[in-house]
Amino acid sequence: MNGKNFDALQLATRTLWEVKTDNFDTYPPDLREIVIESQVEKLRHERALALACGFDFRIGVRSPAHKEALEFAARDLNGLIVVMDWC
Repeated sequence: MNGKNFDALQLATRTLWEVKTDNFDTYPPDLREIVIESQVEKLRHERALALACGFDFRIGVRSPAHKEALEFAARDLNGLIVVMDWC
């Protein structure tokens, strides 16, 4: 979609997913900060693309710590992030 390949499409609910499989919990604090800053910028862009094309948008992460860090850095992503500890 506009040059972006999303990780998954949930057709029944018209939802596009971006899944982050980082081992976030193992990163040192400085790297965590760099990763979150980069991901927030990209996720906001991806959400805008999805919404512009009539889709909902959700984010999957591997750990509660990753979810918490993203939500703290970007309050506008609250409610969109799901912990997928099986991936």
